[in-house]
Parts: sequence; structure tokens; C-alpha cells
Amino acid sequence: MHTGTHYKISEFLLWTRRDIYVLILLSAIPTILFQVFDLKWIAIPWVPVALVGTAAAFIVGFKNTQTYNRLWEARQIWGAIVNTSRTWGIMSKDFVHADKSEIQQLIYRHCAWLTALRFQLRKPQSWENTNKAHFKEYRSYFSIPEWEGKLEEELLKYLSAEEHTYVLSKKNRATQLISLQSKHLKSLKSEGKIDPFEYVEMERQLSFLYDHQGKAERIKNFPYPRQFASINLFFVWLLVLMLPFGMLNEFQKLGEIFVWLTIPFSVIVSWVFTSMEKVGEATENPFEGGANDIPMAALSRTIEIDLRDMLDESNLPEPVTPVNSILM
Repeated sequence: MHTGTHYKISEFLLWTRRDIYVLILLSAIPTILFQVFDLKWIAIPWVPVALVGTAAAFIVGFKNTQTYNRLWEARQIWGAIVNTSRTWGIMSKDFVHADKSEIQQLIYRHCAWLTALRFQLRKPQSWENTNKAHFKEYRSYFSIPEWEGKLEEELLKYLSAEEHTYVLSKKNRATQLISLQSKHLKSLKSEGKIDPFEYVEMERQLSFLYDHQGKAERIKNFPYPRQFASINLFFVWLLVLMLPFGMLNEFQKLGEIFVWLTIPFSVIVSWVFTSMEKVGEATENPFEGGANDIPMAALSRTIEIDLRDMLDESNLPEPVTPVNSILM
């Protein structure tokens, strides 16, 4: 998540510079053929270009709206996780009539669930942008905790050796951690350390956590539909290819020397469309590890600080801070 007022134009140009190089080439070739080699027949009327541009604008707008909705839904899910986590903390502290170690175990195991969930959501998928050059290049400006740390080491902070071994033996670690919470609650109920009504309420919170996890996994494991992503890409680049051919006659009407303005103006207009397409692409996977992702590590740390503060602990971890205005 970018924490500044906006991206700098230098950052944006650096991010899109490979597209700009291609756009300059695609604009220069037809202009040189038209003006230097006198191939006047390559120019096309403006009407078909405008029609393709209108279609491209609609499909780009549709995609960017839908990818923003995916991002916003992901943020709402993690906002719900924050709220449910705090509820879990006060219930663990006030409903469980046991020594502090058992209450601490419930809270620490929840921190383990947060850790396992964010590590799972950061695993790359084939349709994500993690292998693209601009993605790798921009990653040098910030760090991704889930890629730079190891889940095994992180879970050691919160789990006993027995539970640590058990959880790591499972495929979906987050799911199994909630299962362990339920098992612990059942044990507390059988020992009379939690009242039946309060037991039901705490189980409801675990159900909510499963619901939040499932929603996040749905966004992670189901991409923005590839047919819409493909047609968006095709339409934008069709417009990019046609644009200089359509501008040649328009600038020639102003005079022969003005034909060369086809290059910069084609690049500018094309850059607007390719940049919108790239922004949509960078927004559609809110857990992939990009600069515009949901800051799961920061939110998890905030939850951990809140819950451990409920236990009156003094050695609380520091909040996660932005690196080059990027908060993960």
C-alpha cells in the first residue's frame, strides 16, 4: 500500500518506461514511412481509430472498476479480521476462567493464524505479475516480509513445539490453527473453565475467522477472469497500433512539417491507455506482493500489539513502518 499523497511522475515513468520505448517505435515507423518514403497510402481515416478507441476506453474502464472492487473487498476482509481479532482477544481474556498461560495460548495461537494466513496469501500464482520485469524491478524499493522470512521461524514465536510440528505437517496451516483453537475451547468447556453460552460465542468468532479466511482465499485463488483481461489487452494494443496511422492525415492538414507531431502525440495518447491497463493489472491481485497490495504484515502486527497489550505485556513489537512510502 502506498502511504504517500501520490506516486511521483518519475516513479510512474520508470515503471512504464518499457511500454514507452515500444510506443515510440510503433509511432515512429509509420511516420517515417509516410513522410520520408512518401507512402501516403498507409494513412487511414480517423473514424475507425475513434471507434476502436471508444471500445478500448469502455473495456479499460470496466476492468479498472472491477479490479478496484477486488482490492477494496480484500481491504474490507482484512478490516473484518482486525475487528474479529480484537473481539477474540477480549473474549479470551474475560470469558476464560483459567490461568494466564491458557489465555495467552489462545491469543498467541491467533497470532500464529494471522501469520500462517498472510504467508499463504503471498504464495505466487501463475496468473500474477511476480515474474514480470517491472514487478521485479520495483520490488527493490520495498521489502515483502512473507518472502524474506520463513513461516517455520515465525510460528515458533507463538506455538509450542508440539503444535509447531503438527501445524507444519498440514497443507492449510491457517485452517488447522483455527481447528486447534476450537479443540482448546472444547477442552476448557469440559473442565468448567468457560461457561456454555460463552463457549458458543467464542466458537462463533472462530466461524467468522473461517469466513474471513475463505473470502481472502477466494480472491487469491480466483483471478480476474482471463477472457476479460485478454480482451482488454487486445483492444488497447490494437488502438496503439492504429493510432499513428490515423493521426498522419490529421497533422498533415496543418502542414507537412507538422506530420512529425504524430510521434509525440501518438505516444502520449497510447501511454494513457497502456498505463490504465497496467494499473488495472497491478490492482487485480491484492495479495501478490506488489506495491499496491493489502498491507497484511502491518495489519497483523497491529493486531498482535493490541492483543498482547490486553495481556499487559511490556515487550511489545514495533509497528511495521513504510519503506519508500510502501507499507506491506
